[in-house]
Amino acid sequence: MTQPIVLITGASAGLGVKFARQLAARGSRLVLVARRKERLQALAEELGNARAVALDLTQAGAAGQVMNDLASHGEHVDLLINNAGFGFTGPVAEIASEKQRDMVTLNCTLLTELAQAVLPGMIERGRGGILNVASTAAFQAAPRFAVYAATKAYVLSFTEALHEEVRGQGVHVSCLCPGPTATEFFDAAGMKPDGAFKSLMMQADEVVRIGLAGLDRNEAVVVAGAMNKVGAVGAQLLPRSWMRKITGQMKF
Repeated sequence: MTQPIVLITGASAGLGVKFARQLAARGSRLVLVARRKERLQALAEELGNARAVALDLTQAGAAGQVMNDLASHGEHVDLLINNAGFGFTGPVAEIASEKQRDMVTLNCTLLTELAQAVLPGMIERGRGGILNVASTAAFQAAPRFAVYAATKAYVLSFTEALHEEVRGQGVHVSCLCPGPTATEFFDAAGMKPDGAFKSLMMQADEVVRIGLAGLDRNEAVVVAGAMNKVGAVGAQLLPRSWMRKITGQMKF
């Protein structure tokens, strides 16, 4: 048996680093993809059984470049961790259009293209896994975080549908929905978490452990943390007009 090959996007920081370390500890061979070359290379050297692919994943054709790189190394993907993504806070009218476009490209388009690219091989082999990272923001509209929340709603819906499409074919597909997590995300998003956010903050290691365990069980949706589960259920039970107003009053 050869070592399973895991492709992790957004592997240079945050959850991506934790995914890499936990999966390396499972004995997987890793292909780490992200934009920041120095960080990525340092992580690959730390883990040993990993290689780094430095690439701006918002560029047109990025998914094809990743797959070509894998092919050139004679590799196929046994597990895809679609982790790359970012958010940015502010009114839609004020956020630069390029930044909003990059959010949609990275959070939705790239994720979809990579999943589509690796699925045929997984189905043919009768085994494999895809873990798409969304957010608890996927469960409601989020004024001043509108594009990010909308992209994560897409990830959630797409993943649930994909989960059903491959049911019974040996391929696990799960959507991980973290709540506030102690990573660089908030700094990059231009956010200063308030008391409510800080009280719900989870550690990245725990979020990743929960996500991988849910994928092992082939759970379609994995919400990390008890309070986040309560919030996700509440968002589905309350009228959407209420949730818009509640979320709109939150200070990011």
